[in-house]
Amino acid sequence: MNYENILLTHQDGGVALIRLNRPRALNALNPALMTELGQAFTALDGDDSVRCIVITGDERAFAAGADIKDMADASAIDMLTRDSIGLYDSVMAVHKPIIAAVSGYCLGGGCELAMSCDMIVASDTAKFGQPEVNLGVIPGAGGTQRLTRAVGKAIAMEMILNNRTLTAEEAGHFGLVNRVVPVEGHLDEALKLAREIAARAPLAIRLAKDSINKAYEMTLQEGLAFERRNFYFLFGTEDQKEGMSAFVAKRSPEWKGR
Repeated sequence: MNYENILLTHQDGGVALIRLNRPRALNALNPALMTELGQAFTALDGDDSVRCIVITGDERAFAAGADIKDMADASAIDMLTRDSIGLYDSVMAVHKPIIAAVSGYCLGGGCELAMSCDMIVASDTAKFGQPEVNLGVIPGAGGTQRLTRAVGKAIAMEMILNNRTLTAEEAGHFGLVNRVVPVEGHLDEALKLAREIAARAPLAIRLAKDSINKAYEMTLQEGLAFERRNFYFLFGTEDQKEGMSAFVAKRSPEWKGR
């Protein structure tokens, strides 16, 4: 497809790269961009040649938030019928791992988008925040929920109620991001991580991601039962036979995704 607000490229090693492409607006997330993003994620999730996805912005901003011009005069019914926040669901629907490579501003809807991904590699210039109360609203695309799960109640309260912004170092300390690297290398680091994950057994990666996400939604006993079912299920795959045979034979496995 031809996109206007994102750039999609296929990298080596089974990795796809999505770049948010509204630099003059600091990659503000308007409905057109989010629609294209959803279309791209759906297409990549169905592409067997892609095993991991990286999403990024530019060095100035991953995304500085939602595009306020598109909602400033909207009524409650307008927002309900547009359901632009529902477009974030396309990220959560992706079965393949998604890594956000974040530099510069990662605020509001941009922070919520990054948190919707499975991992975050941050540059040392990254700044994370949920400043919606300054506009008379609250985070609406998961900020109050995912941020609290990531950094804990106290820090989430301060960020959302009092516009505290986390530096990249603080985000690493509180567990919001996987790692912090110099700005000039943050995308390369995210792509390296993506290639490493893409080289592993695709079905095992998919079910492992699913099981980890369920840990936030289930009791411990329910989660353990879900994990066990996925574990047993993988013994019906060709990849399990290949992986264990390769281990015994001391050779590298050749994954088929079957």
